[in-house]
Amino acid sequence: MAENILEIRGLKKYFPTKAGLLHAVDDVSFDIAHGETLGLVGESGCGKSTIGRLTLRLLEPTDGQVFFEGTNIMQLDRKSMRQMRRKMQIVFQDPYASLDSRKSVFESIGEPLRVQRIYSSKADYEKRVYELMDMAGLAHRFANAYPHELDGGRRQRVGIARALALNPSFMVLDEPVSALDVSIQAQVLNLMEQLQKDLGLTYLFISHDLGVVKYISTNIAVMYLGVMVEKAPSKALFERPLHPYTQALLSAVPIPSIDVHQERIVLEGDVPSPIDPKPGCRFAGRCRYCRQRCREETPEMREIEPGRFVACHFVEEAAKA
Repeated sequence: MAENILEIRGLKKYFPTKAGLLHAVDDVSFDIAHGETLGLVGESGCGKSTIGRLTLRLLEPTDGQVFFEGTNIMQLDRKSMRQMRRKMQIVFQDPYASLDSRKSVFESIGEPLRVQRIYSSKADYEKRVYELMDMAGLAHRFANAYPHELDGGRRQRVGIARALALNPSFMVLDEPVSALDVSIQAQVLNLMEQLQKDLGLTYLFISHDLGVVKYISTNIAVMYLGVMVEKAPSKALFERPLHPYTQALLSAVPIPSIDVHQERIVLEGDVPSPIDPKPGCRFAGRCRYCRQRCREETPEMREIEPGRFVACHFVEEAAKA
């Protein structure tokens, strides 16, 4: 079994508001093994992107630990964290907003090299930037182009090349293809998959698109309103989802066949407020298996089968559905 490169324990992030504390991420734990991809899915506002930023310590957590290659990065000082970030990089959702409009493609890709002061020779610096462009599938003729002169796919390739500049071993991919056309999405996903094979990268892939997550992920974790409700190998989760929320999510995925009938699970009720949530399951008000216990006692993630974790009091009943 592959050794874990990332271990998250009891991660929490609360934001103060006038109405109280907004529980964006509440007691989330998971592991990612070397060379694997964990797909993090859920609807908008469930805390996916916040987890990505907490993982890289772009946000400071309210509580919890993040162990990267055995080191608790929450205990590192600013200088040590700067060195650690060479190994941990991120590709953002909006390729236009994540690039400086005043910098050319060449300057944007080379910026991490300048900031970290890795290359003292100008020739080595230029050689490395062009190598990164090749790795990301960018023609050299775009070196002097600016973000507004590129389409979305090429902009995202610039972001990928920039993230690869410091030879990271782990990358957070925060909705990296959601702003792209479907055909361009496929090209970028194939690129990420090839880079993973060639460079031995490990990914935390954040998305709301289950089809995309199924294609690229080794394991999938499902979020709902700041908490993780299910984690399982990709194939097992799609073949037999166990948590009622996961079942509802997968029932909404279109099947490109007129011969296959799939029951659509329509969720009723309102999404509860993430501000100072009450004890109990946060999905209780929309769950068809809800009992009184669900409204009073918060379910813990427990291993139902080898490698399958579910936070549900009545998962055995849901699994038979």
